[in-house]
Amino acid sequence: MKSTSNRTNVALNARMVLQLLFLAAGPSIALAQSPGTFMAMVEMRTPRAGHTATLLTNGKVLIAGGWSDIAVNTATAELFNPNSGFIPTGNMTVPRYGHTATLLLDGRVLIAGGGRGDGGYPSNSAEIYDPSTGTFSATRTMIDGHACHEAFLLGNGKVLITGGYDNRGGVTNAELYDPANGTFAATGRYVKETFDLNSCQPAASSMLPDGRVLFVWQDGGAEVYDPDSGLFTKTGNPIVGGQNNGLPAATLLMNGKVLVAGGASDAGFDTRAGLYSASSGTFAVTGNMTIGRTLHTATLLPDGNVMLTGTIRFGGGALTSAELYDPIVGAFRATGDLTTPRALHTATLLNDGKVLITGGSTFGRPTARAEFYTPSVLVSAPQLFGYPEDRQGFIWNAATGVTAWRNTPAVAGDILSTYTTTLAEGGLIPPQISVGGRLAEILYFGAAPGYPRYNQVNFRVPNGVAPGDAVPVRLTYISRPSNEVTIGVR
Repeated sequence: MKSTSNRTNVALNARMVLQLLFLAAGPSIALAQSPGTFMAMVEMRTPRAGHTATLLTNGKVLIAGGWSDIAVNTATAELFNPNSGFIPTGNMTVPRYGHTATLLLDGRVLIAGGGRGDGGYPSNSAEIYDPSTGTFSATRTMIDGHACHEAFLLGNGKVLITGGYDNRGGVTNAELYDPANGTFAATGRYVKETFDLNSCQPAASSMLPDGRVLFVWQDGGAEVYDPDSGLFTKTGNPIVGGQNNGLPAATLLMNGKVLVAGGASDAGFDTRAGLYSASSGTFAVTGNMTIGRTLHTATLLPDGNVMLTGTIRFGGGALTSAELYDPIVGAFRATGDLTTPRALHTATLLNDGKVLITGGSTFGRPTARAEFYTPSVLVSAPQLFGYPEDRQGFIWNAATGVTAWRNTPAVAGDILSTYTTTLAEGGLIPPQISVGGRLAEILYFGAAPGYPRYNQVNFRVPNGVAPGDAVPVRLTYISRPSNEVTIGVR
């Protein structure tokens, strides 16, 4: 939450100013590409649809599971390296499709649920991918089996697992994964009765700027989950209701509202879209999409627009159609077409500002094809600043201006300030800062006083951080993690 009362202008020494002018940049395998267009690239190692794609803290993308052929699921995984393309990594412990993949604060990835490779009911198993070893290992099982569900990393560091279906129909309970002990536990019950919801992804869900989670059910109605109370409460009625086959997409916008677009019903694929306001708890009408969409992706771009790609078509197959939603004018407009028809694919915003599109179903079969989308405005991932030789961060006490280094460490409860880059001007989506693997409370984010090219973030050192001279700090903004720096904590 923004708070001007916590905003402190701290003079930087000359060495720090010089460091602020240095922005790390890495090479990319992408070729020159016109803005607003898609360009085919090297194929994945395995055809996939219904898979996951997760941007890791090292800038690589973990591609895991999915269908590799009609009715054939895969346990294989691979990495997209921006410098060299798709490279192998370890296999999952079991085949999965329609699962979730959630980046944890320590850089590992939680893989949960999904349809099993033997054609059986959705799985309650879960596993952890460790990028440092390139391997998957089993963790505790979920309370219920889940497939086509959703997962969110909450402000308390736990992962909320919601929606989806199991062998009885719609899963009736949400649950929480605690990375500290590797266990799942029940949380509050939905307001809505969900047992009769048995389609894939029966809800469109999105984080809200205040850390709560919005759910828009497939057949009407919406509710909000509050991590502090662990309870779901009813909220306003969606504009687009009666999507009895579900599959809309929900996207948190820079202005703090949530765009809910598309979905399928008995009447066909919906072109309508609505906006949810967390402050009023109501939905409002916005412009219609250029075509009806379902099984599509919706990706928030750093310039504030939302890119929607792909959909299935009546009679089978998929489309190459893509469009952009502009929240300033509240309208959709066409952009360049995909190079391959897709549905059930993934779209991942990369550190260089491009979007990686992978896999999906084309005409009934999964594809290994991948492509890049280049937005009209390329915005790189955020950066934190520190000494290159030891990654000691330029992060200072907001009250005293003293840097939180090994000889002047911070303590739990201290308010620290740091400069970063590429936060959206006037944006309401807060960044996340992890300190020693624990999320910090954000007190202010916005313009850096006296430094118009940079942004300032004030945050409180969380409790429970293990003391040390080099405690890791990382900032994440619209799903893109910054580089890692260190501070001293005692």
